[in-house]
Amino acid sequence: MTKIFSENNLKENEFKGFSLIKRNIREVLDLSKILRTSLGPLGMDKVIKKGKKKITITNDGATILEEANLEGEIRKMIKELSIGQDQEAGDGTTGVVVLTGALLEQAEKLIQKGIHPSRICEGFEHANDICMSYLEIIAESLGKQTKLYQDLLAVASTAVNSKVINRSRRRLAEICTKAVLAVSDLDRRDVNLDLIKIEGKIGGSLENTCLVNGIVIDKEFSHHQMPKEIRDVRMCIVTSPLEPPKAKIKQQIEIENLENFKDIQLAEKNFFKEMISQIKNCGANLLFCQWGFDDEGNHLLLRNKIPAVRWVSGSDIELLAMATGAQISPRFNEITTSSLGFAGKVRECIVGTDQERILIVEACSLTKSITIFLRGGSQLIINEAKRAIRDALCAVRNLIRDNRLLAGGGSTEMACSIQILNQSEKIEGLKHYILRAFSEALKVIPFVLAENSGFHPIEALSTLQGRQIIEKNPYLGIDCHGNLVSDLRKKGIFETLITKQQQIQAAVQITCAILRIDDILYTKKKF
Repeated sequence: MTKIFSENNLKENEFKGFSLIKRNIREVLDLSKILRTSLGPLGMDKVIKKGKKKITITNDGATILEEANLEGEIRKMIKELSIGQDQEAGDGTTGVVVLTGALLEQAEKLIQKGIHPSRICEGFEHANDICMSYLEIIAESLGKQTKLYQDLLAVASTAVNSKVINRSRRRLAEICTKAVLAVSDLDRRDVNLDLIKIEGKIGGSLENTCLVNGIVIDKEFSHHQMPKEIRDVRMCIVTSPLEPPKAKIKQQIEIENLENFKDIQLAEKNFFKEMISQIKNCGANLLFCQWGFDDEGNHLLLRNKIPAVRWVSGSDIELLAMATGAQISPRFNEITTSSLGFAGKVRECIVGTDQERILIVEACSLTKSITIFLRGGSQLIINEAKRAIRDALCAVRNLIRDNRLLAGGGSTEMACSIQILNQSEKIEGLKHYILRAFSEALKVIPFVLAENSGFHPIEALSTLQGRQIIEKNPYLGIDCHGNLVSDLRKKGIFETLITKQQQIQAAVQITCAILRIDDILYTKKKF
């Protein structure tokens, strides 16, 4: 591990041409070997230490590469590949790196046989086209509308199943599915995940995780005597502090006598009164402020019966504005009746082992916002649950956008491998060997799944390939929790077509990009 993440002390001109390509392939294979043990529902976890106190325990490929201190151009390309897969599809971040390593390993063997990298890239892109067309053939569309919830639940459960918190996968999958359906437009096949907020507090267990019909804000009212529940809320949102203005340049105020001090005090008092009256005149009964305010401003808000919340984060401010229809006012004198937002109820609750207070904004007027409120025994569990829930949300969103499903467990990769192998028999020349190499690389996913599940990988791979060919069933895959090979449709293990296509396409693109790099040029600053 030290070797992988250590600095590259090679000289600038030491590698060129094919030697540089082979070195780059070695770097990717080293990363792939680290991540391959984390693939699948029974994959191992990694502990990432950053400093003396901060550690991260995860088996998510994008998180491992993002948290690790990677150096070198090729390693950073792989890191961006995994993060891009996470942002685009939400899942398959480990598999895309493992598949890239397998493709580059096969490419290295072809280079040793004398095949030029440009021809290899051409053959890989042709094999990718075969995969994309075959995936659309074997993909199954969602059936009746009554089965929509069960299919979405199965996809969410598959996405959560490969994480640390897979013991509570049923509960978390149900929450994720209900959250996405609450903010989706099924007629237009549109899902806005920005309306789903994920919040967590230490205490309880993952089974205590709940779905809140509203926005949870990790803040409390600015004064303990303010009401703990407000109905028919008319809120105003301000991004400036509730305090007298300060000059933006360095300045000093010299007070020569008591009268000057009283004048300054009176000016500040009038300024506070003007801001408070601006809030009252517009009809607001709740103030959300992105910045803070001092004790005098807090006292005046209490006296005028205006509940307030201070130090609200920018993301919460934007979500509140989106859900309630409030306009974000940069200054207090710009607050008007038209800038108010509306909600049914805002209440303060006490949660967690430390009796922390949170605010819940319910029945927002403009859009239906949802919060997934996580509970867990430690911050490590909560952080990993947040990553798992995000993957599940993206998987359900992808299925709503494109309702075509594929079986998991490496069945898709093996089916594509067999299809490409059959196509290669009809082609002569160099492309025949390149397609066979691509077919062999696709087998790495079921191979690693079987290996991480405790099966004999070679036996599992040969059994799976033989049964798919004999039974002509592309939905047979590695059953990590049961028999060696099973029809994973009956097990309810599904992946979305969008995720799988994105995974294979991204792996082929980054493989071709690495194979086309034959030199690294360094520039030096001239003084």
